[in-house]
Amino acid sequence: MGQPLLLIAAGGTGGHMFPAQALAEAMVRRGWRVKLSTDARGARYAGGFPHVVEIDQVSSGTFARGGALARALVPARIAAGVASAVVGFLRDRPAVVVGFGGYPSIPALSAAVALRLPRMIHEQNGVLGRVNRLFAPRVDAVCCGTWPTDLPEGVEGYYTGNPVRAAVLERAAAPYIAPGDYPMSLVVIGGSQGARILSDVVPEAIARLPREILANLRIAHQAREEDVARVTEAYDRAGLLAEVKTFFTDIPRRLSEAQLVISRSGASSVADISIIGRPAILVPFAAATADHQTANARGFVEAEAAILIPESALDPGSLSEHIAAVLSQPEAARQMARNALAHGRPDATERLVEVVEHLARKET
Repeated sequence: MGQPLLLIAAGGTGGHMFPAQALAEAMVRRGWRVKLSTDARGARYAGGFPHVVEIDQVSSGTFARGGALARALVPARIAAGVASAVVGFLRDRPAVVVGFGGYPSIPALSAAVALRLPRMIHEQNGVLGRVNRLFAPRVDAVCCGTWPTDLPEGVEGYYTGNPVRAAVLERAAAPYIAPGDYPMSLVVIGGSQGARILSDVVPEAIARLPREILANLRIAHQAREEDVARVTEAYDRAGLLAEVKTFFTDIPRRLSEAQLVISRSGASSVADISIIGRPAILVPFAAATADHQTANARGFVEAEAAILIPESALDPGSLSEHIAAVLSQPEAARQMARNALAHGRPDATERLVEVVEHLARKET
């Protein structure tokens, strides 16, 4: 019997592609053949996949971009992609098809439905994306990176967690040093390019903290390029020791050394914070589709691992009070860190592998 084939279908964003890459790496190590079905945009993220993974660039499209003519052509492009996927699957039959969301996953999942192949999806956020919502009732398993996840009526989800980078796993459950009368670290992250509202509010909020906290505080603040100068100046005016950059290459290390993290609540950020196990103040991006960042934060907050502040309620005074509450109560902060760890899923990739192998066994 030859190597079983796993067909991974994922859209062209990092949020879809990075978990797909983690699964691909694990399945290759288990002796599977792996193909990636994506579009031209997704192919740009495929450089990190194992070199033995075959990249199949499909015809797809999205209704979210382009003019009226481009959107009118989307159904035809998707239909062509589906037809091509069906022919490809008949030629080289996958043992399992896994969709990670995004329009480019439509052809492979549609072909899997038509040919009655074992199929599953993985949703990174606490709200299903459009494509995953469409296929949730039509697949054999719905794996959820965030818990709880809002699911269509009658659909059951399995909480696998979101796979994270190896650098994060190396810091998993790093010992937490509770706040005290010694140097403390505060990390401010706003996604891959920072967040303007955090740059507007956080420096002033920190400047309002009691002197005994400020005397020990060291800050790492990720900001947008156009905000770096003014954020740096704000910290300097307050006499605070702060590193302000557009991107920190060593975020896992910084998280592991932090007493508190202030962050957006993107799925990957919440996963990183929970796996390392740190108290957090989360400020969901208000314009996120279907308010999915609030959904991402919900389980973390209910686990008493984080404080949630909506953008509409974020101001220097209230944020300062929340920061002070965490940094002045060591035992409460320590419990938040324990709660964060309990909510995390450091074995998310292994859980996805188990589902794939279970579906493959059912087919045989």
